[in-house]
Amino acid sequence: MADNKAEQTESVDEELLEPVDETDHQTDSETVATDADVSNDEDSVEVDPLQELQAKYDALEDKYLRTNAEMQNMQTRFAKEQATSLKYANQKLAKSILPALDNLERAIDVEANDESAQKIKSGVEIVYKSLNNALADNDIKAVGVVGEPFDPEMHQSVQTQPADDQHPADSIAQVLQKGYLLADRVVRPAMVVVYN
Repeated sequence: MADNKAEQTESVDEELLEPVDETDHQTDSETVATDADVSNDEDSVEVDPLQELQAKYDALEDKYLRTNAEMQNMQTRFAKEQATSLKYANQKLAKSILPALDNLERAIDVEANDESAQKIKSGVEIVYKSLNNALADNDIKAVGVVGEPFDPEMHQSVQTQPADDQHPADSIAQVLQKGYLLADRVVRPAMVVVYN
C-alpha cells in the first residue's frame, strides 16, 4: 500500500512539474473576450423602448382605423338594407289585394241594365278608385297598356297575334290581366297578348 501511495504522489508531482500549455489559457481568455463582445453587440442591437412603444402604437392605431372603417361600412350597409326593406315592405300586402282589385274590374266591366244595378256599379267604381288611390299612395302602379312595347321583365306573354302595318311586332295587342310594380320591383307581371 505504501508503494501505491508513493506512486500516486510521484504522478501528482510529475503533473505539477509539467510545463503549462499557454495556448489553453489564451483560448480561455479569447472566449471570455468573445462573450464580452457578444454582450456588447446585444446591447447595441437592443431596441429602443421608445421605438418599441411607437411600433405598438402604430399597430394599434392601424387596427383602430380598420375597425372604425369596418363599422362605418356595416352601418351604411345596414341603413341600405333597412331602406330597401321599408321600400318593399308592402309587397306581400299588394299581392294579396290584387285579386280583389281584379274582381272589382270585372264587376265594373259588367253592363248594368236597370237603376239598382247602376247604383251598385257606381258603388263598386268608388271602391275601385279608392283602392287604386291607396295603392298609388304606397308607390304601387299598374303596368301593361295596349300598344306599348313588350317587356319580358314586366309582361308575361300568354298568346301571340300576327303583326300588321298598324301594330308593330313586339307590342302589346291585348291585356288579359294587369301587372303591378312596387317602386321598381314587379309584384305581378301583366298577362298580355303580343304581336309578333
